[in-house]
Amino acid sequence: MAGPRAGPAPARLRGYHARMSRAAKPKLTHLDDEGRPAMVDVSAKAATTREARAECRVRFPAPVAAALRGSGLRSAKGGIVDTAVIAGTMAVKRTHELIPFCHPLPIDGVRIAIDWHGERELRIECAVKTTHRTGVEMEALTGATVAALTVYDMCKALSHAIVLGPAKLLGKRGGKRDFGSVG
Repeated sequence: MAGPRAGPAPARLRGYHARMSRAAKPKLTHLDDEGRPAMVDVSAKAATTREARAECRVRFPAPVAAALRGSGLRSAKGGIVDTAVIAGTMAVKRTHELIPFCHPLPIDGVRIAIDWHGERELRIECAVKTTHRTGVEMEALTGATVAALTVYDMCKALSHAIVLGPAKLLGKRGGKRDFGSVG
């Protein structure tokens, strides 16, 4: 195993480290001053339109993907896409019951899209919108991953070699920091 690199850091990193030492260091928001878990107090924040978009992939073994394509994404349990969209939407609305420090939010809209991405992979995208004091990143991630779990459940009779992920945030808008793309 190689040890740490000797010599000074490249100029681009020296500038980065200097900027980081001057800037406020990021901190975990769900810990209080004593390091105990705590829900963030959002009462002083303004209610604004918040949007987030996340995705999760489902990769199938080649024979399973071929069978699903041949069946129009239907299994013995029924329509895979329709069931996954309903499950993902329900999960968005219940995220605060699953993730301990998520605030219950009024959800203004949820859109879940599921389509083939290549020969063997489904791409599930979940977009969520609210007008509130906190964002909906966790809701979008929960919707996409629960929809993916539902696809797995609907297809597991065909194979247990189905792989979920990666799940990732594609974008968020409306809070302190916008990230990626929500459109």
